[in-house]
Amino acid sequence: MARIERFEEIKAWQEGRELCKLVYTCSNAAPFSRDYGLRDQIRRAAVSVVSNIAEGFESQNDRTFIRYLYIARASSGELRAQTYVALDQGYINQEAFKSIYDTACATSRMITGFITYLSRSPAP
Repeated sequence: MARIERFEEIKAWQEGRELCKLVYTCSNAAPFSRDYGLRDQIRRAAVSVVSNIAEGFESQNDRTFIRYLYIARASSGELRAQTYVALDQGYINQEAFKSIYDTACATSRMITGFITYLSRSPAP
């Protein structure tokens, strides 16, 4: 397997970036944009996914990286819960909900796969 040189090469980070785009697009529209608490919290969760993957990667230590990946995965779960709230409040429609939810699930699966891979890999 080729060595990953930059966090931007990580598929989970790339998927998380798409997740951020979806969240920001949906939360920019009224009335979602006026619910500052939920809008800011769901955005923080989305940003946390990509930020923790990047920060963990830059640690250059697999054990630390895995810890950050767990945090990123937890943020994805938080974001999925907040997506339900946005749907229930009528801030997003079912199509937007499904898009965000499915992307968050895909991101979580990728993070889980990466955690599994790193956990089984011999330390350098």
